[in-house]
Amino acid sequence: MDVSKNISNCCNAGNKSCCGDNSSTVKSNKNSTRLVIDFLYLDLNVCERCQETDNTLESAIDDVKHVLEMAGIEVVVNKINVINEELAKKYRFVSSPTIRINGKDIQLEVKENSCQSCGDLCGDEINCRVFVYKGQEYTSPPKEMIIEAILREVFGGNEKENQIEDKPEEEYVLPENLKRFYEGLKIKSKNYCC
Repeated sequence: MDVSKNISNCCNAGNKSCCGDNSSTVKSNKNSTRLVIDFLYLDLNVCERCQETDNTLESAIDDVKHVLEMAGIEVVVNKINVINEELAKKYRFVSSPTIRINGKDIQLEVKENSCQSCGDLCGDEINCRVFVYKGQEYTSPPKEMIIEAILREVFGGNEKENQIEDKPEEEYVLPENLKRFYEGLKIKSKNYCC
């Protein structure tokens, strides 16, 4: 059986429709389980962090595809361009880039620092995500971090960690950083139109 890696580009600027809620492991046929990976980002054309995360995610999936194939896992990758506040609210987006596996963020703690690329996009100082892996900070998640998260989701992880995920969701509030980014985009697009 082949690992089926379905990639859907959701919520792109040119595509106003959005992906459905696929954020859980679902039995897709009698011998296969679906692993849903959501990659949420602000920009793949300019933002170096988002581009690097996209490339690293693809490489990580390629590295584990044979293991997933043997386990009967179908991989579905949703690439979600979170282009406005409405989509940020819909996906409870807190920082760019974000990778969620079956609805769980691969990095529970959100750390950020200044992102020149996104600042250039919106004309304001913007912070983007920093990933902490084995005591070091990275502007995009290392491939090993993504692979560990995939394998942990497929083959089980720490029970205590899973219990934390079951607590009720808190009310989503759009982070100030994202408000500034979206407002900056609106202002820049008005200036280009007039």
